[in-house]
Amino acid sequence: MDTNVLIYILNGHRAVAGISHFSLAISVISEIELLGKKDITPFEVNAIRGMLNDCDIIKLTNNIKETAISLKQKYSVKIPDAIIAATAKNFDLPLITADMDLKKIEGVNILLLDLNKTDY
Repeated sequence: MDTNVLIYILNGHRAVAGISHFSLAISVISEIELLGKKDITPFEVNAIRGMLNDCDIIKLTNNIKETAISLKQKYSVKIPDAIIAATAKNFDLPLITADMDLKKIEGVNILLLDLNKTDY
């Protein structure tokens, strides 16, 4: 799952209401992005950590790193996006995201989240 989807879950966006019923796997990069927010409040830290406790957090491995390098070179995506996509690819997991830019990555099952849709 991409970091943006986790943010929508934390904010209670109606388009992601049913997603939390599934087993969620995320890259350690998403954990860093969420908790590394400038001026994060203790309340936000607690909410994020509570959500992360329900996720499988996948660490960065050499295989993920090499795949991320390849994706970054080929698709000119941001480093966090390359690592998150590489994580999904290496574990053969679908990548749920609201980021249209990630649709261009071949070899990763991208599930584009429609923020206007509510019946997932």
